[in-house]
Amino acid sequence: MLHFKHSSVINAPVEVVWKFHERPEILQLLTPPWQPVQVMRREGGLDVGAITEFRLFLGLLPLTWLARHTECEEYRLFTDEQISGPFESWVHRHQFEPENGKTKLTDAIAFSIPGGDSVEFFSGWLVQAQLEAMFRYRHYVTKRECESS
Repeated sequence: MLHFKHSSVINAPVEVVWKFHERPEILQLLTPPWQPVQVMRREGGLDVGAITEFRLFLGLLPLTWLARHTECEEYRLFTDEQISGPFESWVHRHQFEPENGKTKLTDAIAFSIPGGDSVEFFSGWLVQAQLEAMFRYRHYVTKRECESS
């Protein structure tokens, strides 16, 4: 199992950052323009049981990724887990921590790549690099949107 974590301090209260993540178009806003991802459906907001379906493209090959929210504590955290998709397993926790009127936003992901330990050893660095670029972009957009509110 591999782990990834990215944190930023957003100069806005937790409630503002949380409400930003509740927006219906949030996934479109947070998807970097270079990523070949389409949001097919999103049902249930941040609540436990909410479903999101994505279509990813690996070259010309379309893949469906289905995720369900398994945990939600308003203004504190929500977690989504892959039901089906490109990973052996994927658990993504979004944490919101108040810090002197600001918010520490942390994305923590635990994931496994199909093919076992040797595949993870050789390709894990590539996934980690892609996640780092994606979450730098996501946190940049979150800062820009929440700090201008």
